[in-house]
Amino acid sequence: MRASSYPLVDADEAAALVLDRTPVLPAERVALSDVVGRVLAEDLRAPAELPAFPSSAVDGFAVRAADAGKTLRVVGESAAGRPYDGSVEPGMAARILTGGVVPDGADTVVMVEDIRPAGDGVTVPSGLVSGTNLHRPGADVRTGELVLTAGTQLGPAEIGLAAALGFATIAVHKRPRVALMSTGDELVEVGRKPGRGQIPDSNRWALLAALREVGAEVKILGIAPDEPDALRSLVVDALQDADVLVTSGGVSVGTHDLVKPLLESLGTVHVGRVKLKPGKPFTFATIPARAPLPDPPPEGGREKLAFGLPGFPVSSLVTFEVFVRPALRKLQGFARLQRPTLPVRMGYDARAAGDRTEYQRVTLRREGAELVADTTGSQSSSRLLSLAGAHALVRIAPGDQGIKAGTIVEAMILALP
Repeated sequence: MRASSYPLVDADEAAALVLDRTPVLPAERVALSDVVGRVLAEDLRAPAELPAFPSSAVDGFAVRAADAGKTLRVVGESAAGRPYDGSVEPGMAARILTGGVVPDGADTVVMVEDIRPAGDGVTVPSGLVSGTNLHRPGADVRTGELVLTAGTQLGPAEIGLAAALGFATIAVHKRPRVALMSTGDELVEVGRKPGRGQIPDSNRWALLAALREVGAEVKILGIAPDEPDALRSLVVDALQDADVLVTSGGVSVGTHDLVKPLLESLGTVHVGRVKLKPGKPFTFATIPARAPLPDPPPEGGREKLAFGLPGFPVSSLVTFEVFVRPALRKLQGFARLQRPTLPVRMGYDARAAGDRTEYQRVTLRREGAELVADTTGSQSSSRLLSLAGAHALVRIAPGDQGIKAGTIVEAMILALP
């Protein structure tokens, strides 16, 4: 086995380098029906006020506050979508339903439970206050008000707000197009019986789920053979359309690990090894676009991103979380790139991994007002069970000290219990 020519890069330095080389994809206008989960590319300001007209918050009668305590003649009805066109003059009332337009002249709404029928009219209580039980124009949103900022992910509330303001289309950042490839002659398709020395290609499906969860459009390239020419052809063709290449396996220092040499020949390898456990062989490269490009260049600029993830299942997913996921979020224009963190109390002694940063997989349980982190067991890079069901990753800094049980640390939250 040959020694690696790549220096070991600090994990934080490598993460910063990846983000520094990652562009933000351009915007496109997308119909409101298709923007769920997308990221807003420009600030959204209200073109008009909300509500656009005074509306009732209750079922009742629209009256003048000055007529408090009087018996009033009912002159009409205002329902949602069917406003009363007349005006409420002194001594008059208009029946009104929730959401109905408050007629001209009226300045308060009396709940139906608070009136007394009086023949063809109604008697309203004394002490009425102008503005009661109604929504004034602009009470929710003023014309020109900033309602959503660029970098916001669009969910049900945000889409509903955009619809209420009349936006049929919204400018959002394009989704990153990712080519996903597994390498290794030892791999077989899931569902086929492995032969001697073979294993199912589980990384593909784990990474596919992770990529889709973060919002990428994924093209599956399948299993590439450990043969240089075939591998090169597959990658070059895929990068004609993809913004990002993600591979698993083939980035160690064995004679059959071909991804690093291929990336070297196609572009620039910025990170070839990283001080991280698990995930030491992680590779990051940029590759110039080969096809003729217009000026200015299209999405992704003149460079493609390539991530070579280790073959061990846990190493693959941990390096995805630390390096790839934030880059994919930056491509989409997210304002927040990292997963949220929460303070947790260590429920066990965590030993440091020498000169490497380690991300240990933990489950979380509530103990009073605290979250307590428990180990998921063996932290072997091949033991996917250590990540299945994990709620968080705890970062163990390099050195000899480790972290003692009872210490409060920040944990990267994957899912809450």
